[in-house]
Amino acid sequence: MGIDVADLDWETATAMLAWQVDLGATEVIGDEPLNRYDLPAAVVRPASPVVSAPAAPAAPDPVAEAAAMAAASPDLAALRAAVDAFPHCELRRGARNTVFSDGHAGARIMVIGEAPGREEDQAGRPFIGRAGALLDRMLAAIGLSRDTPDPARAVYITNVLPWRPPQNRDPLPQEVEMMLPFLTRHVELVAPDILVVMGNTSAKAVLGQTGITRLRGTWGQGFGLPVMPMCHPAYLLRNPAAKREAWADLLDIQARLSQ
Repeated sequence: MGIDVADLDWETATAMLAWQVDLGATEVIGDEPLNRYDLPAAVVRPASPVVSAPAAPAAPDPVAEAAAMAAASPDLAALRAAVDAFPHCELRRGARNTVFSDGHAGARIMVIGEAPGREEDQAGRPFIGRAGALLDRMLAAIGLSRDTPDPARAVYITNVLPWRPPQNRDPLPQEVEMMLPFLTRHVELVAPDILVVMGNTSAKAVLGQTGITRLRGTWGQGFGLPVMPMCHPAYLLRNPAAKREAWADLLDIQARLSQ
């Protein structure tokens, strides 16, 4: 029940006013006292509906896209077109050419290098220049050639990466990973009897191992085929003493082909 001010004596009213001033009251808000506990419950306004921002599109999976493009390639011409159209490898932006392959597609032996260098990038062919000339001499020593029309004596050559890395740096793991489905399909379409991997990058891609000076000369398995790891011709040019071991590897390859 409220208090009627008119019923208060002067001293009581003054004391109550002083008490309110002490509490911090400085202004009279209304003519009548108001008991706020008697107010009806506040009306709760419904919250505005939350509008979610549209979900960002999922980032593309380069490996999955490469696998799909490779699997859809029925022949080497279609595979090359798929490699040319692959948009996710930044190396292609700085390359002059896609270095796809060289040699006879019906060859019994397939050589897989690492990545094109400057001369390969300019010419659009793998293994040219000094390293390529040495490779050709090595192959000729056991009766093989990239230029012969005879499949029994022919060699087919490609690289793990079809584009030159800047300043001939080593390929990055993510670059190899996204291009590996194309290499896998490449091997399936050529269907050689033997793979020769030259250098650490190709050994890692095909065999899942590195340390080419330790691996070389020992047969492995990759893509369901026998694999001979060898030192890259560029390494042999820098380390001529290693050519003796490369010759032993070539003789081993020749023996395997004759079986």
